[in-house]
Amino acid sequence: MPEENGQVKTEAPAAKRESLRAWALGWTQRLWRPAGTLIAVVLALLITWHVIYGNHGLSVWLQKRAQDRSLQREIKNLQQENADMRQQIQRLQSNPDAIEREAREKLHYAKPGEVIYTLPDQPQQPKQAQPGK
Repeated sequence: MPEENGQVKTEAPAAKRESLRAWALGWTQRLWRPAGTLIAVVLALLITWHVIYGNHGLSVWLQKRAQDRSLQREIKNLQQENADMRQQIQRLQSNPDAIEREAREKLHYAKPGEVIYTLPDQPQQPKQAQPGK
């Protein structure tokens, strides 16, 4: 019998260790699976936030796109204005009547014997309140 007691004593700590390992492994698996899922969800949310609101995110891209459209419109307007000015320069260089018209309108020049009358600018009339409002 002492041998059986000796075997039981030597096997008992090994069985306890195995059951302790099995318990720890089960506990770890039950704990880490939800924790891993939570970590993955948090990382996905952080990446999504960075994609939308980061330095080069979607909101910045939309702002830059709107700014680009605005600048493109401004460029078109300036190009049209330049083309108009080039046409006016061409007219002034080639047409003496155009030069005379500019001198009369902008510089208020007159031919000898002409009298120029300038009228004062009309003041803007304030809008009257509409009845019933």
